[in-house]
Amino acid sequence: MASVIQYVLERLKAIGISDVFGVPGDYSFPVNDAICNDPDLQWIGCCNELNAAYAADGYARLKGAAALCTTYGVGELSALNGIAGSYAEHLPVFHLVGTPSMAVQSARAPVHHTLGNGEYDLFRRMTEPVVCAYAVMTPQNVAFETERLIAEALYHRRPVYMAFPANLADQPVLSAAAPITLPHSDPQTLAQATDAILTALAETDTACILPGNLIHRCGLQTVMQSIINHSGLPFATMFMDKSVLDEHHPSFAGMYDGALLNEDVRQFVENAGRILSIGTLMSDLNSGAFTARLDPERTITIAHHAVSMNGKTYANVEIGDVLQALSERIKHRDWPCMKAHALGEAKGADKDPIDVDALYPRWQIFLQPEDIVVVETGTASMGLAFALMPKGANFYNQTLWGSIGWATPAALGAAVAAPQRRLVLITGEGSHQMTAQEISLFGRLGLKPIIFVLNNDGYLIERLLCKDPEIAYNDIAQWRYSELPHALGCNDWFTAKVTTCGEFDAALAKAAQTDTGVYIEVVTDKYTASPLARKLHENMKSLYKA
Repeated sequence: MASVIQYVLERLKAIGISDVFGVPGDYSFPVNDAICNDPDLQWIGCCNELNAAYAADGYARLKGAAALCTTYGVGELSALNGIAGSYAEHLPVFHLVGTPSMAVQSARAPVHHTLGNGEYDLFRRMTEPVVCAYAVMTPQNVAFETERLIAEALYHRRPVYMAFPANLADQPVLSAAAPITLPHSDPQTLAQATDAILTALAETDTACILPGNLIHRCGLQTVMQSIINHSGLPFATMFMDKSVLDEHHPSFAGMYDGALLNEDVRQFVENAGRILSIGTLMSDLNSGAFTARLDPERTITIAHHAVSMNGKTYANVEIGDVLQALSERIKHRDWPCMKAHALGEAKGADKDPIDVDALYPRWQIFLQPEDIVVVETGTASMGLAFALMPKGANFYNQTLWGSIGWATPAALGAAVAAPQRRLVLITGEGSHQMTAQEISLFGRLGLKPIIFVLNNDGYLIERLLCKDPEIAYNDIAQWRYSELPHALGCNDWFTAKVTTCGEFDAALAKAAQTDTGVYIEVVTDKYTASPLARKLHENMKSLYKA
């Protein structure tokens, strides 16, 4: 008979989770043991709980869901920032927390990892704003609660919290529950919403789709691409939604970033007779610092669980059902389109310094089809966001939550999720200093990423956004970055430090051919910033003057 934790692990495996990230602890030993003793699961022991949460976030972007295991109090609170990021960006992460035994909790004993006040529900309550559901798992409720939490996590695409008292995790399951199925759309409302969308498209001469990251989170890329192919409708993407569809498709108009950049794309999108916003979020970085101007009267919003248009909301309709219905009924037309443009040619050679025109076009050329590209939110992601991704390549950054240091462990999680694909990590050195320890885990697991650390002598994005760019808090210690992999146990990796275009070209050529991990420190001027970062800088300057 399965134990409480074994039951949960079997159900997590059934939804595609084969790895669990975490840090062990005495209260979580029964959970840790069950994971390590399961032949179909791999324990990924990270350097700290925050990194483990970031790694689970990256894993969920590839696999659709992830699992994280920490101990009570000190462990779960260290992971909380990463869990919050997964909540903000719609990623189902199952947080397994080992807690003190029920006898200890009932006695209100002042044991380690507590505040000494006998209150054992405090830390779980701290997580409530950043999970969509939670439960304390017992032999009596584990079957029902596991199905409920899986349903909640997959319906909302957000994390859930599962507590395992140390004395109950190994106890046999005493209940049974039928798997809970996710809700479907109300058929009548779905038909009405679909009819309204098709009618609106039939009555306009121009239209544009803005496909959002929820299409990726819900695994709807294929049906969304089918709609594009069958209809001939053009599409553009926003920052958070980059690479959700093939950027080399003839219907791709380019990156829409409000009034900040790509004026031709802005006019094309905003002047369309109908704009289909599908699973998008109009956050600050996604909307060009709120400069996007989408006319509500012309915008059709297909959200996670509802459709809104013409001042009416169709509730109880699921995004996947709407897209499937549209793909089956939409007709092809010769819609006006515009062609997306790539970054310009790479400038500079030999001993020329690595400036903006040298840096981002080189990275664009270096990327290959099917690459996983993880980019830290900030200067690097803002420059590479306007490069055309090769066919099948995925571009990931943390546009909404924007937690500094996310990219390095998130890249680890992505590599664990899809070890057969080439992974390219691009991070700034300030962000990298937060979580660089996880480089060691790439080596320990035999993973072979290609890592670029952009060294611009401090926090460039903050220099551009703050009032005084040279203020002390934007300065950081200068590490010997290219020596880190060897110090962290990645003995056979190719490493390099490049300061000129010639050195950069040689390192890129070597990186494309080597069969080991790659780590390249790219040194630029302190203020080598992409056009988007510059635009944000100008916006902030005007705010300070206001």
